[in-house]
Amino acid sequence: MTFAEKLAHAIECNDSLLCVGLDPRPDRFSPQVLAQSDPIFAFNKTIIDTTADLVCAYKPNFAFYEAQGLKGLAALRRTIEYIHEVTDVPVILDAKRGDIGSTAEAYAQAAFEVWGADAVTVNPYLGHDAVQPFTAYADRGVFVLCHTSNPGAADLQTLDCGGRPLYKIVAEQAVRWGANVGLVIGATYPQALRAVREMAPQMWILLPGIGAQGGDLEAALAAGLDQQGSGVIVSASRSIIYAEDPCVAAQELRDRINAARSIPNSQFPIPKSQIPTSPRDQLILALADIGCVRFGDFTLRSGQRSPVYIDLRLLVSHPNVLRGVARAYAQPLRPLAFDRLAAIPYAALPIGTAVSLELGCPLIYPRKEVKGYGTKRAVEGEFQKGERVAVLDDLITTGASKLEAIAPLEELGLQVEDVVVLIDREQGGRKYLGERGYRLHAVFGLGEMLDVLAQHGRISIAQRDEVKAFLAGS
Repeated sequence: MTFAEKLAHAIECNDSLLCVGLDPRPDRFSPQVLAQSDPIFAFNKTIIDTTADLVCAYKPNFAFYEAQGLKGLAALRRTIEYIHEVTDVPVILDAKRGDIGSTAEAYAQAAFEVWGADAVTVNPYLGHDAVQPFTAYADRGVFVLCHTSNPGAADLQTLDCGGRPLYKIVAEQAVRWGANVGLVIGATYPQALRAVREMAPQMWILLPGIGAQGGDLEAALAAGLDQQGSGVIVSASRSIIYAEDPCVAAQELRDRINAARSIPNSQFPIPKSQIPTSPRDQLILALADIGCVRFGDFTLRSGQRSPVYIDLRLLVSHPNVLRGVARAYAQPLRPLAFDRLAAIPYAALPIGTAVSLELGCPLIYPRKEVKGYGTKRAVEGEFQKGERVAVLDDLITTGASKLEAIAPLEELGLQVEDVVVLIDREQGGRKYLGERGYRLHAVFGLGEMLDVLAQHGRISIAQRDEVKAFLAGS
């Protein structure tokens, strides 16, 4: 099973979102445990045997084993093997790895192949190429540090990055790094937890900071649970493993978690005024979540500088969002009269294919470069002279590139009246096409998208107004 499947199985079987951290400190062991030949393993075994039916995961912190030298590392290996032998509960190795190139590959190999962990925590400070060796193990989980539970988290994680704190940038990046990626967010910062949950509604969140660190369990769950009342792994270590009765402590915490999950309206942490009320809002937020809408300083194809960039080529890596996009295109297309769809390379090709499947309508596409061999066709696909074609593209700015794509279609006798895009940047494209006899149909105007993103905290009001001013003046 994959990590996600194993986690889901443990959650269902044990009715639990509790993760027990196995952080052994020999200076806190009883004399009876210290008398064992392998005291660290003996300590862990007792915790595992008494809590295995109460947890969804175990989380050994690598540092506590490394601090005990080779005997500690041997105990770690033995502990993970024992968990896998006697339970179906996954192991999250808390190692916070992150390095470049072959070093990251070695760390990933160690975590998954040597230690046998089902998931590992990683540090994103070095960027995607330092995380990719871990995500390459598709059956394992990767938890990216996003907003940690310690007081010093504010030193870097909340630094202003173009109107947004750094931890939100990390969350935004992590959403694009793979389906097996989750986030680490401390329960001591429920507002950050709420903001990230809205940005990443389907990601697993590893939640430390409950118990000895003083995080408010109920506030954290209200902020972090997903729509299904799940999506959070509540980690507790010292408050359970050093309790007078670890089994009782684990059961009490699990029951508190489940009680909080059952509170009406707590399953979805976003305030009701901010919950998406339409599929349109949900699709806009999904596009932002996977990085199709970015803010910064970009140079467009026209050479113009822009504070916003739309990259719908990312849709090919997110089939669920692509499916939603295809359904959105279908709405303006259904009332139109056409025989075929024509998708403009390159971004609109996968979109056009998805729309073709959604509507059951044949697709053609004009080539960017005419082949100098074979059929030497300028337009690929089957069609007949005189047929009506609805042209699809991802977005429109000024509209000039649409005429370049329409020209070979009309030269072959096809009739074009309608151009359909997902996003109109509202920078004159509609007027430009209209003056040349073409009708533009857009699923979204960029202004509407900016309003939705601001409403849901993806961008600030000031950032929205800045981009709108740019669009109005361009």
